[in-house]
Amino acid sequence: MILKEFIFAGICTFGFGILFNIPRKQLPYACFAGALGWIVYSLLGRSTDSPVMAAFAGAFSVGTASEIFARIKRMPATVYVIPGLIPLVPGYGLYYSMLKIVEADYTSATDVGVETILVAVAISSAIIVTTSLGKRFKGKKHINKQES
Repeated sequence: MILKEFIFAGICTFGFGILFNIPRKQLPYACFAGALGWIVYSLLGRSTDSPVMAAFAGAFSVGTASEIFARIKRMPATVYVIPGLIPLVPGYGLYYSMLKIVEADYTSATDVGVETILVAVAISSAIIVTTSLGKRFKGKKHINKQES
């Protein structure tokens, strides 16, 4: 089951990588980052009751893998982050909350809508944290080279 999810998340990331026109040689790395993020999200989502925490951890793993690939391949991290986050985007929650608004079930719409917004905030927060940590480590490495 997990292997199947890993493959499908990688395929999803691959499709959006092509759509976003990332370099062809970088597609496997972006696919790996997206699939890794989905697996972390999926495993944490099953073991905890918090989709927000699962989304944060999944996005954090995408961001971390992207920063690592960016250093190794000398590419911008956004090449890997943007398609890698696509499997984590809470599209179902957005659709379901809009459906409940149209059906005039505002209580359900509010419940799902707030959770969807919190998941989106968790994803963006994880990317901010990984980008900040990546810049901090890059900056320290650069300073140490200048001192030598």
